[in-house]
Amino acid sequence: MRKYFIDNLRWMDVFLLIPYHAAQAFNTWGELNYVTFPGNKVCSSFIVFLSPYFMPLLFLLAGMSTRYALKKRSYGQYIVERVKRLIVPFLFGVIVFCPILAYIGDKTNFGYSGGFFEHYKVFFTKWTDLSGFDGGFGVGQFWFLYFLFVISFVAIGIIALVNRIFQSKKERDIPFWVICLFGVPLPFLYELLSVGGKSFAEYLFVFLIGYYIMSGDKAIEKTEKYRYVTLAMGLIACAANVYMFIWSGKDFGTINVIAKAFAEWFMILGLIGIGKNKLDHTGKVSTYMSRRSFPYFSWHFLWVVLFQYWFSGIFGSNIVLMYFVPMLLAYPVTFICSEICLRIPTLCFLMGTK
Repeated sequence: MRKYFIDNLRWMDVFLLIPYHAAQAFNTWGELNYVTFPGNKVCSSFIVFLSPYFMPLLFLLAGMSTRYALKKRSYGQYIVERVKRLIVPFLFGVIVFCPILAYIGDKTNFGYSGGFFEHYKVFFTKWTDLSGFDGGFGVGQFWFLYFLFVISFVAIGIIALVNRIFQSKKERDIPFWVICLFGVPLPFLYELLSVGGKSFAEYLFVFLIGYYIMSGDKAIEKTEKYRYVTLAMGLIACAANVYMFIWSGKDFGTINVIAKAFAEWFMILGLIGIGKNKLDHTGKVSTYMSRRSFPYFSWHFLWVVLFQYWFSGIFGSNIVLMYFVPMLLAYPVTFICSEICLRIPTLCFLMGTK
Protein backbone atom coordinates (compact mmCIF):
# COMPACT_ATOMS: atom_id res chain seq x y z
CA MET A 1 0.00 0.00 0.00
CA ARG A 2 1.16 3.52 -0.81
CA LYS A 3 2.51 5.52 2.13
CA TYR A 4 0.53 8.71 1.60
CA PHE A 5 2.17 10.44 4.55
CA ILE A 6 5.42 10.52 2.53
CA ASP A 7 3.69 12.48 -0.25
CA ASN A 8 2.04 14.82 2.25
CA LEU A 9 5.21 15.51 4.22
CA ARG A 10 7.06 16.18 0.96
CA TRP A 11 4.63 18.78 -0.41
CA MET A 12 4.29 20.45 2.99
CA ASP A 13 8.06 20.75 3.23
CA VAL A 14 8.27 22.19 -0.30
CA PHE A 15 5.37 24.57 0.47
CA LEU A 16 7.58 26.27 3.12
CA LEU A 17 10.26 27.15 0.57
CA ILE A 18 8.74 30.57 -0.18
CA PRO A 19 8.83 31.98 3.39
CA TYR A 20 12.19 30.24 3.96
CA HIS A 21 13.85 31.78 0.92
CA ALA A 22 12.19 35.15 1.50
CA ALA A 23 13.78 35.23 4.97
CA GLN A 24 17.27 34.49 3.61
CA ALA A 25 17.52 38.05 2.31
CA PHE A 26 17.56 39.22 5.96
CA ASN A 27 20.16 36.82 7.39
CA THR A 28 22.44 38.16 10.13
CA TRP A 29 25.55 36.09 9.37
CA GLY A 30 26.62 38.05 6.31
CA GLU A 31 25.71 35.55 3.60
CA LEU A 32 24.92 37.17 0.26
CA ASN A 33 21.55 36.63 -1.35
CA TYR A 34 20.25 37.63 -4.79
CA VAL A 35 18.64 40.57 -3.00
CA THR A 36 20.23 41.42 0.34
CA PHE A 37 18.65 43.53 3.09
CA PRO A 38 19.89 44.55 6.57
CA GLY A 39 20.00 41.57 8.91
CA ASN A 40 16.97 40.79 11.04
CA LYS A 41 17.16 38.36 13.95
CA VAL A 42 13.53 37.24 13.71
CA CYS A 43 13.85 36.28 10.03
CA SER A 44 17.21 34.69 10.75
CA SER A 45 15.72 32.70 13.63
CA PHE A 46 13.08 31.32 11.27
CA ILE A 47 15.80 30.14 8.87
CA VAL A 48 17.97 28.61 11.61
CA PHE A 49 14.94 26.92 13.21
CA LEU A 50 14.07 25.14 9.95
CA SER A 51 17.48 24.58 8.38
CA PRO A 52 18.73 21.58 10.44
CA TYR A 53 15.93 19.28 9.24
CA PHE A 54 14.25 21.14 6.36
CA MET A 55 16.23 19.63 3.47
CA PRO A 56 17.46 16.43 5.22
CA LEU A 57 13.81 15.40 5.63
CA LEU A 58 13.39 15.49 1.84
CA PHE A 59 16.45 13.26 1.36
CA LEU A 60 15.18 10.80 3.96
CA LEU A 61 11.75 10.70 2.28
CA ALA A 62 13.53 10.13 -1.06
CA GLY A 63 15.35 7.17 0.47
CA MET A 64 12.08 5.73 1.76
CA SER A 65 10.43 6.23 -1.64
CA THR A 66 13.36 4.52 -3.35
CA ARG A 67 12.79 1.39 -1.27
CA TYR A 68 9.19 1.21 -2.46
CA ALA A 69 10.08 2.17 -6.05
CA LEU A 70 12.62 -0.65 -6.38
CA LYS A 71 9.93 -3.19 -5.54
CA LYS A 72 8.41 -2.55 -8.98
CA ARG A 73 11.39 -1.21 -10.96
CA SER A 74 14.78 -2.53 -11.97
CA TYR A 75 17.90 -0.53 -11.13
CA GLY A 76 18.12 0.61 -14.75
CA GLN A 77 14.49 1.74 -14.84
CA TYR A 78 15.00 3.63 -11.59
CA ILE A 79 18.03 5.53 -12.96
CA VAL A 80 16.19 6.41 -16.18
CA GLU A 81 13.32 7.76 -14.10
CA ARG A 82 15.76 9.78 -11.96
CA VAL A 83 17.23 11.34 -15.12
CA LYS A 84 13.76 12.40 -16.27
CA ARG A 85 12.66 13.65 -12.85
CA LEU A 86 15.91 15.27 -11.69
CA ILE A 87 18.48 15.93 -14.41
CA VAL A 88 16.03 17.31 -17.00
CA PRO A 89 14.47 19.91 -14.61
CA PHE A 90 17.94 20.67 -13.22
CA LEU A 91 19.31 21.56 -16.66
CA PHE A 92 16.16 23.47 -17.60
CA GLY A 93 16.21 25.43 -14.34
CA VAL A 94 19.90 26.31 -14.58
CA ILE A 95 19.58 27.48 -18.18
CA VAL A 96 16.26 29.35 -17.87
CA PHE A 97 15.78 30.52 -14.27
CA CYS A 98 19.28 30.87 -12.83
CA PRO A 99 20.57 33.52 -15.31
CA ILE A 100 17.71 35.79 -14.17
CA LEU A 101 18.58 35.27 -10.52
CA ALA A 102 22.29 35.84 -11.14
CA TYR A 103 21.57 39.04 -13.08
CA ILE A 104 19.59 40.43 -10.13
CA GLY A 105 22.33 39.31 -7.74
CA ASP A 106 24.98 41.11 -9.78
CA LYS A 107 22.91 44.31 -9.95
CA THR A 108 22.03 44.45 -6.26
CA ASN A 109 25.29 43.19 -4.77
CA PHE A 110 27.92 44.47 -7.20
CA GLY A 111 26.25 47.28 -9.13
CA TYR A 112 26.22 45.61 -12.55
CA SER A 113 25.00 48.20 -15.07
CA GLY A 114 24.79 46.19 -18.27
CA GLY A 115 21.70 44.77 -19.87
CA PHE A 116 20.03 41.47 -19.06
CA PHE A 117 20.99 39.70 -22.30
CA GLU A 118 24.56 40.99 -22.01
CA HIS A 119 24.73 39.33 -18.62
CA TYR A 120 24.29 35.86 -20.11
CA LYS A 121 27.96 35.95 -21.08
CA VAL A 122 28.89 36.79 -17.46
CA PHE A 123 26.71 33.97 -16.16
CA PHE A 124 28.22 31.28 -18.36
CA THR A 125 31.86 32.43 -18.08
CA LYS A 126 32.22 33.52 -14.44
CA TRP A 127 32.70 30.52 -12.16
CA THR A 128 33.03 31.03 -8.41
CA ASP A 129 30.97 29.31 -5.70
CA LEU A 130 27.97 28.20 -7.83
CA SER A 131 25.61 30.40 -5.79
CA GLY A 132 25.10 33.03 -8.49
CA PHE A 133 24.91 35.77 -5.85
CA ASP A 134 27.89 37.48 -7.52
CA GLY A 135 26.44 37.21 -11.01
CA GLY A 136 28.50 34.16 -11.90
CA PHE A 137 27.30 30.70 -12.83
CA GLY A 138 24.95 29.36 -10.19
CA VAL A 139 22.42 26.59 -9.70
CA GLY A 140 20.07 28.32 -7.27
CA GLN A 141 17.62 26.03 -5.54
CA PHE A 142 18.34 23.40 -8.19
CA TRP A 143 21.33 22.21 -6.15
CA PHE A 144 18.81 19.87 -4.50
CA LEU A 145 18.10 18.11 -7.80
CA TYR A 146 21.71 17.38 -8.73
CA PHE A 147 22.53 16.39 -5.14
CA LEU A 148 19.59 14.00 -5.13
CA PHE A 149 20.54 12.53 -8.50
CA VAL A 150 24.17 11.91 -7.52
CA ILE A 151 23.09 10.48 -4.17
CA SER A 152 20.46 8.26 -5.83
CA PHE A 153 23.08 7.01 -8.32
CA VAL A 154 25.64 6.26 -5.58
CA ALA A 155 22.98 4.71 -3.35
CA ILE A 156 21.88 2.34 -6.12
CA GLY A 157 25.45 1.08 -6.36
CA ILE A 158 25.58 0.55 -2.58
CA ILE A 159 22.16 -1.13 -2.53
CA ALA A 160 23.06 -3.47 -5.42
CA LEU A 161 26.33 -4.44 -3.74
CA VAL A 162 24.69 -5.04 -0.35
CA ASN A 163 21.90 -7.11 -1.94
CA ARG A 164 24.48 -9.22 -3.72
CA ILE A 165 26.42 -9.92 -0.52
CA PHE A 166 23.47 -10.29 1.82
CA GLN A 167 20.65 -12.26 0.22
CA SER A 168 18.12 -11.90 3.03
CA LYS A 169 15.76 -8.94 2.68
CA LYS A 170 13.76 -9.69 5.82
CA GLU A 171 13.02 -6.60 7.90
CA ARG A 172 14.74 -6.58 11.26
CA ASP A 173 13.02 -5.37 14.40
CA ILE A 174 15.37 -2.57 15.54
CA PRO A 175 14.80 -1.11 19.03
CA PHE A 176 13.72 2.51 18.94
CA TRP A 177 16.66 3.64 21.06
CA VAL A 178 18.95 2.29 18.33
CA ILE A 179 17.01 4.29 15.72
CA CYS A 180 17.59 7.39 17.85
CA LEU A 181 21.34 6.71 17.80
CA PHE A 182 21.48 7.02 14.01
CA GLY A 183 21.72 10.75 14.57
CA VAL A 184 25.10 10.39 16.32
CA PRO A 185 27.28 10.40 13.14
CA LEU A 186 25.68 13.58 11.78
CA PRO A 187 28.09 16.14 13.35
CA PHE A 188 31.02 14.31 11.73
CA LEU A 189 29.43 14.49 8.28
CA TYR A 190 28.58 18.18 7.98
CA GLU A 191 31.93 19.17 6.46
CA LEU A 192 32.58 15.92 4.61
CA LEU A 193 32.28 16.08 0.80
CA SER A 194 30.83 19.55 1.16
CA VAL A 195 29.93 21.61 -1.92
CA GLY A 196 28.67 25.15 -1.39
CA GLY A 197 28.18 24.49 2.30
CA LYS A 198 26.06 21.39 1.66
CA SER A 199 27.37 17.95 2.48
CA PHE A 200 26.99 15.02 0.10
CA ALA A 201 28.03 12.72 2.96
CA GLU A 202 25.29 13.98 5.29
CA TYR A 203 22.53 13.70 2.70
CA LEU A 204 23.70 10.29 1.43
CA PHE A 205 23.71 9.01 5.01
CA VAL A 206 20.18 10.30 5.63
CA PHE A 207 19.00 8.88 2.27
CA LEU A 208 20.36 5.42 3.15
CA ILE A 209 18.79 5.55 6.62
CA GLY A 210 15.51 6.30 4.89
CA TYR A 211 16.01 3.34 2.55
CA TYR A 212 17.25 0.73 5.00
CA ILE A 213 15.63 1.73 8.30
CA MET A 214 12.76 4.20 8.09
CA SER A 215 11.02 2.45 5.17
CA GLY A 216 10.33 -0.59 7.36
CA ASP A 217 6.84 -0.91 8.82
CA LYS A 218 8.17 -1.78 12.27
CA ALA A 219 10.44 1.28 12.37
CA ILE A 220 7.57 3.48 11.18
CA GLU A 221 5.29 2.07 13.90
CA LYS A 222 7.87 2.80 16.59
CA THR A 223 8.42 6.30 15.24
CA GLU A 224 4.68 6.87 15.34
CA LYS A 225 4.46 5.58 18.91
CA TYR A 226 7.14 7.95 20.22
CA ARG A 227 6.25 10.86 17.93
CA TYR A 228 5.55 13.41 20.65
CA VAL A 229 8.69 12.54 22.61
CA THR A 230 10.96 12.93 19.60
CA LEU A 231 9.12 16.04 18.40
CA ALA A 232 9.56 17.65 21.83
CA MET A 233 13.26 16.80 21.87
CA GLY A 234 13.62 18.15 18.34
CA LEU A 235 11.85 21.42 19.18
CA ILE A 236 14.03 21.94 22.27
CA ALA A 237 17.17 21.31 20.21
CA CYS A 238 15.93 23.71 17.50
CA ALA A 239 15.30 26.42 20.08
CA ALA A 240 18.76 25.88 21.59
CA ASN A 241 20.33 26.02 18.12
CA VAL A 242 18.56 29.31 17.36
CA TYR A 243 19.58 30.84 20.70
CA MET A 244 23.24 29.86 20.39
CA PHE A 245 23.60 30.85 16.74
CA ILE A 246 21.46 34.00 16.58
CA TRP A 247 20.76 35.49 20.00
CA SER A 248 23.59 34.62 22.39
CA GLY A 249 26.33 36.72 20.81
CA LYS A 250 28.80 33.94 21.60
CA ASP A 251 30.45 31.18 19.63
CA PHE A 252 29.40 27.85 21.16
CA GLY A 253 31.35 25.86 18.59
CA THR A 254 30.95 22.11 19.03
CA ILE A 255 27.95 22.46 21.38
CA ASN A 256 26.09 24.37 18.67
CA VAL A 257 26.94 21.68 16.10
CA ILE A 258 25.64 18.96 18.45
CA ALA A 259 22.43 20.93 19.03
CA LYS A 260 21.98 21.19 15.26
CA ALA A 261 22.43 17.43 14.87
CA PHE A 262 19.93 16.74 17.67
CA ALA A 263 17.49 19.13 16.01
CA GLU A 264 17.96 17.48 12.63
CA TRP A 265 17.46 13.88 13.67
CA PHE A 266 14.77 14.23 16.33
CA MET A 267 12.70 16.63 14.24
CA ILE A 268 12.86 14.15 11.36
CA LEU A 269 11.73 11.32 13.65
CA GLY A 270 9.00 13.49 15.15
CA LEU A 271 7.70 14.60 11.75
CA ILE A 272 7.76 11.05 10.35
CA GLY A 273 5.77 9.90 13.38
CA ILE A 274 3.28 12.77 13.18
CA GLY A 275 2.99 12.23 9.45
CA LYS A 276 2.23 8.52 9.82
CA ASN A 277 -0.36 9.24 12.52
CA LYS A 278 -2.09 12.29 11.03
CA LEU A 279 -1.23 12.48 7.31
CA ASP A 280 -1.40 8.91 6.00
CA HIS A 281 -4.34 9.59 3.70
CA THR A 282 -5.08 11.13 0.35
CA GLY A 283 -7.71 13.56 -0.88
CA LYS A 284 -8.25 16.53 -3.16
CA VAL A 285 -5.77 18.80 -1.36
CA SER A 286 -3.09 16.11 -1.10
CA THR A 287 -3.45 15.10 -4.75
CA TYR A 288 -3.49 18.73 -5.92
CA MET A 289 -0.41 19.77 -3.95
CA SER A 290 1.61 16.63 -4.65
CA ARG A 291 1.22 17.01 -8.42
CA ARG A 292 2.35 20.64 -8.26
CA SER A 293 5.41 20.10 -6.07
CA PHE A 294 7.90 19.97 -8.95
CA PRO A 295 6.77 23.06 -10.92
CA TYR A 296 6.25 24.88 -7.63
CA PHE A 297 9.83 24.04 -6.65
CA SER A 298 11.16 25.36 -9.96
CA TRP A 299 9.18 28.63 -10.01
CA HIS A 300 9.02 29.74 -6.37
CA PHE A 301 12.51 31.24 -5.84
CA LEU A 302 12.37 33.30 -9.04
CA TRP A 303 9.19 35.04 -7.92
CA VAL A 304 10.42 35.61 -4.36
CA VAL A 305 13.55 37.32 -5.69
CA LEU A 306 11.74 39.31 -8.39
CA PHE A 307 9.18 40.68 -5.95
CA GLN A 308 11.89 41.55 -3.40
CA TYR A 309 13.85 43.29 -6.15
CA TRP A 310 10.86 45.22 -7.49
CA PHE A 311 9.55 46.31 -4.09
CA SER A 312 12.92 47.21 -2.57
CA GLY A 313 12.66 50.69 -4.07
CA ILE A 314 9.11 51.14 -2.77
CA PHE A 315 9.17 49.86 0.81
CA GLY A 316 12.81 50.72 1.49
CA SER A 317 13.86 49.66 4.99
CA ASN A 318 10.41 48.53 6.18
CA ILE A 319 11.30 44.96 7.09
CA VAL A 320 7.73 43.80 7.70
CA LEU A 321 6.52 44.89 4.26
CA MET A 322 9.70 43.78 2.51
CA TYR A 323 9.27 40.29 3.94
CA PHE A 324 5.53 39.70 3.82
CA VAL A 325 4.50 41.45 0.58
CA PRO A 326 6.95 39.57 -1.73
CA MET A 327 6.26 36.33 0.13
CA LEU A 328 2.46 36.62 -0.10
CA LEU A 329 2.56 37.62 -3.75
CA ALA A 330 4.98 34.83 -4.64
CA TYR A 331 2.48 32.15 -3.56
CA PRO A 332 -0.36 32.86 -6.03
CA VAL A 333 1.98 33.71 -8.92
CA THR A 334 3.96 30.50 -8.34
CA PHE A 335 0.76 28.45 -8.35
CA ILE A 336 -0.47 30.19 -11.52
CA CYS A 337 2.81 29.37 -13.27
CA SER A 338 2.55 25.78 -12.00
CA GLU A 339 -0.98 25.48 -13.38
CA ILE A 340 0.16 26.75 -16.77
CA CYS A 341 3.05 24.26 -16.82
CA LEU A 342 0.76 21.33 -16.01
CA ARG A 343 -1.33 22.14 -19.06
CA ILE A 344 1.64 22.12 -21.44
CA PRO A 345 3.14 18.62 -21.89
CA THR A 346 6.56 19.93 -22.91
CA LEU A 347 6.85 22.06 -19.76
CA CYS A 348 5.66 19.12 -17.65
CA PHE A 349 8.55 17.09 -19.02
CA LEU A 350 11.08 19.93 -18.57
CA MET A 351 10.05 20.38 -14.93
CA GLY A 352 10.10 16.70 -14.06
CA THR A 353 6.33 16.36 -13.66
CA LYS A 354 4.53 13.24 -14.79
